[in-house]
Order: sequence, then structure tokens, then C-alpha cells
Amino acid sequence: MSVFGKFFGFKKEESKITTGEAIQKLRETEEMLVKKQEFLEKKIELEIGIAKKNGVANKRVAIQALKRKKRYEKQLQQIDGTLSTIEMQREALEGANTNTAVLNTMSDAAKALKAAHQHMDVDKVHDMMDDIAEQQEVAREISDAISNPIAFGQDLDEEDLERELEELEQEGLDEALLNVEPAKTKLPEVPGGAPVPAERRKETPRRVLVEEDDDDMKELEAWAS
Repeated sequence: MSVFGKFFGFKKEESKITTGEAIQKLRETEEMLVKKQEFLEKKIELEIGIAKKNGVANKRVAIQALKRKKRYEKQLQQIDGTLSTIEMQREALEGANTNTAVLNTMSDAAKALKAAHQHMDVDKVHDMMDDIAEQQEVAREISDAISNPIAFGQDLDEEDLERELEELEQEGLDEALLNVEPAKTKLPEVPGGAPVPAERRKETPRRVLVEEDDDDMKELEAWAS
């Protein structure tokens, strides 16, 4: 530092630390204070033990132990307040660090988006979309024209066609009636041979068959003799 700086009280500009470095230092301070708390708690327990031990035998020693305990408790209370302050400051810095990281990410994303849209013109995009819609409409009209039947025979009268169809149907009916042949009635054939007596008609079919078999056997025996 120069002479003028010392004379006028100018201080050398301190180097700036990052948010992460500040958070790390606060955490280290917290750890140190927590260890100091543990040390003071042990000292308090020790002084309480001395006071109990010398409460009757040596009252002066007991009173000195209680005084030291009070001092330790006061220091412990101060450390508790300091830890609360440091903890709140560390949480604030961590939140700020998170917000900074988020903002940096959003800034990078915005720059990337801007670069992506750099060669795009909104008016040109709208014109392109209008051209696409127009071409789609043209394609639809072409498809409809192709799928529509060609107007062959559209100039014919529907009533004339129906009248001609009725005439054709009537001619078909007339031809069908002329080609019908008279139905031939087939009479039943007259049975030949002598009529069967009434007594034999009443016999059962099984009995008639047995008698016919007997007649055949008799004829066979006569031929063999």
C-alpha cells in the first residue's frame, strides 16, 4: 500500500470470492463452532461434577466451579446464536447460488433459441403455411375430380330407361308363358294277375312270405326228382 493510501486510510481492494467458496467457508465455520459447542458442554459437565463433589467439603472450590460453568454456558449460548446466523446466511447463499445456476441455464437456452430462430422469418413462415394449405386444397379437388365418375350417359332420361326396362320385363313374361307345356297326368298302372282273395289280403306280410318260400321249395324238389 502507498504512503497516501496509509495516510488517507485507503485499503487495498480485496479479491472477490465466488458464491461456492463463501458457502464452503461458512460450512467450515459451522463445523468449528459445533466442535466448540461439544467442548463447552463437556466442560460444563465437568464443572458440575466438581461442584457436587466439593459442595460440603470445600465450598470455595464448588463456587468457583459453578462460576466457570456459568461462563461456559454463556459462551455456549453465544455460539448457538452465531450458528443460527451462519446457518441462515449459508442457506441464503445456497438459494442465491441455485437461482444463479437456473438463470444461467435459462439464459443459455434463450440464446440457443434465438440462434435457432435467427434464419427464420415469421412472415415467410405464414406465407409457407398458406402455400401448403392452398396446395392441400388443390390436391383435394384433384382427388375429388378423379374419384367422380365420368359423365357418360348423363344426358339420358331416367324415365325413358325405366320404360324400356319395363318393356323388356314384359317381353320376358310373354315368352315364358308361350313356352309353358301342358302338364301330363300319369295314371297309376293296373296290377296284373288274378285278384288276391280277401282272406289272403288280411294275412300278415310275414305269413305270406313264408308261404311263398314253401312253394319255391316244393317246385325245387319236384325238379330234382
